Amino acid sequence: MSASFEPVIGRYMHLDLFGRAHRIYVEEAGQGTPLLCLHTAGSDTRQYRALMNHPGITAGHRVIAFDMPWHGKSSPPAGWHEEEYQLTSAHYTTMILDIMAALELEHPIVMGCSIGGRIALHLALDHPERFRAIIGLQAGAHVDPYYDLNFLHRPDVHGGEMAGAIVSGLIGPDAPVQERWETLWHYMQSGPGVFKGDLYFYKVDGDIRDRVGRIDTRRCPLFLLSGEYDYSCTPEETLAVAAAIPGCEVTIMKGLGHFPMSENPQAFIGHLLPVLDKIRTPAVPR
Repeated sequence: MSASFEPVIGRYMHLDLFGRAHRIYVEEAGQGTPLLCLHTAGSDTRQYRALMNHPGITAGHRVIAFDMPWHGKSSPPAGWHEEEYQLTSAHYTTMILDIMAALELEHPIVMGCSIGGRIALHLALDHPERFRAIIGLQAGAHVDPYYDLNFLHRPDVHGGEMAGAIVSGLIGPDAPVQERWETLWHYMQSGPGVFKGDLYFYKVDGDIRDRVGRIDTRRCPLFLLSGEYDYSCTPEETLAVAAAIPGCEVTIMKGLGHFPMSENPQAFIGHLLPVLDKIRTPAVPR
């Protein structure tokens, strides 16, 4: 019997966050410029599996992704059963910067999707000097609530299946069947109340509409890539964010939805590689 292994390394990192001990799962592949990838609400690093297996990316980039606490293989901190998980902008930002410091990442490229795309805007505004460039996938400045979050954490409703049902409509129609259902499977495995807690940041605390226009792309280049089939971060919302930020580059990806890197990796990578080329060889100012 023969077997093959992917060139992806997974490790557990012990780190104090917010004054509490955490065990954080980290995956990486490749060498070169660090590319730190942030997963979506209620999911985990598996969303970036295709990037970590793409030679055209890993030849020049050290692709890194971590499961946020409460997600994937990262356990909640001790005492989690006595509290309600709720992600805030301040905690999210601190978590990313502390993990960067622990991994000794200097001026990485950061790329996040959905909540990861939203926090990318926060990072571009508040910490541009820490990054070589920022890539926001499905990165809207806000979203108006369009369903009752309480259905995600009720004793009479299967939270995982409900999460999968909610996000199923956000996947583009051209997504291959295997990748579509693997993306949904990640959501179906989310811990009780975790997706709901992430959406507190996405729908309430992370609203950056009144500040997004202050982002200075001269201090840190900003690229926005959004799928056209997405009612959570619509193309119109992405274009509005880009229009408010001088120097921001934007691409609306035909046929893709809210999870481009996992729902249709081959199509997404076709859009990502030119962006990485621009970051590697920035245009000379005239």
